[in-house]
Amino acid sequence: MNKRILVTGGAGFMGTNLVSHLLTRHDDCDIVVLDALTYAGSLDNFPDDVKSHPRFTFRYGDVRNVGLVLDLVGRVDCVIHLAAETHVARSIYDDRNFFETDVLGTQSVAGAVLKNKERIERFIHMSTSEVYGTALSKPMTEEHPLNPMSPYAAAKTGADRLVYSYWCTYDLPAVILRPFNQYGPYQHLEKVVPRFITSALLGEPLTIHGTGEARRDWLHVGDTCERIDTVLNAPDETVRGEVFNLGSGADRDILTIAETILDMLGKPRSLITHMEDRPGQVQHHISSTEKMETVLGLGAGRPFEAGLEETVRWYGAHRAWWERILPMRRVAVLGKDGATGYY
Repeated sequence: MNKRILVTGGAGFMGTNLVSHLLTRHDDCDIVVLDALTYAGSLDNFPDDVKSHPRFTFRYGDVRNVGLVLDLVGRVDCVIHLAAETHVARSIYDDRNFFETDVLGTQSVAGAVLKNKERIERFIHMSTSEVYGTALSKPMTEEHPLNPMSPYAAAKTGADRLVYSYWCTYDLPAVILRPFNQYGPYQHLEKVVPRFITSALLGEPLTIHGTGEARRDWLHVGDTCERIDTVLNAPDETVRGEVFNLGSGADRDILTIAETILDMLGKPRSLITHMEDRPGQVQHHISSTEKMETVLGLGAGRPFEAGLEETVRWYGAHRAWWERILPMRRVAVLGKDGATGYY
């Protein structure tokens, strides 16, 4: 009998890549996707062969709908909880929505897992490295203090600790994953890599927040899916109650990434422009990969330049997918001085 897996938020960037990965790699699993199809989630994110796959089911709905989530969790063996609002600037613009979806939505899922504790084999909660804030030590291990610096990060920290508390209290088969910066196919244009790529393809300015010296750890979404898959199928005693960083262990600054994308596309670096730094900006993130390597035997993933080149090619070949969401690249944010900026 096939293993049934519920993926909440499965029509978003990470979710669609994960669903494709699981259906391709495993012929013994059925995937149920629950998604509210907000601005970042779309059925257009699924390739046709996924949408028509006999082991794929889509259910429209919100993770805050307790009854719906309880019904779906009661029909599956594993839950991968990706559903969340995820954009720093939008969280400043609309912070209440972030807390309702990220915290209350997670409580809905965790509560449903608790009610089905005897049947659920694995409950994976997707947190974020943003819970750490700016690095106090480098590389950042899973024991790094949690210092969220934006409403988004604070909401995700609440959800992260909520899942941890359910494991402590009820011994749920929970695992918390904290991905660092992601990039790859089907990522919304609000994120920096696809925003830079599409701006360069259009010959428009690549706008950098501040000096561009902020450094991040970047992992291709394909390598992220490999890690989620490994956690999903790991022995229970190895991962239950654990937290794992999902990163490469290497960092790059934003300015260098913009320059690299322009070079790959043969565009002039004069397209780079600067604006005031984004509120809630994290200056440095770099992941420790030691726990993932020693516990689960996974390495650093593909070289960044190779993954970036793949991503540039994908956006170049899929203009129809991203041209429809061009107006959503930026959002208005009220700064500390009362002025409105677009980030």
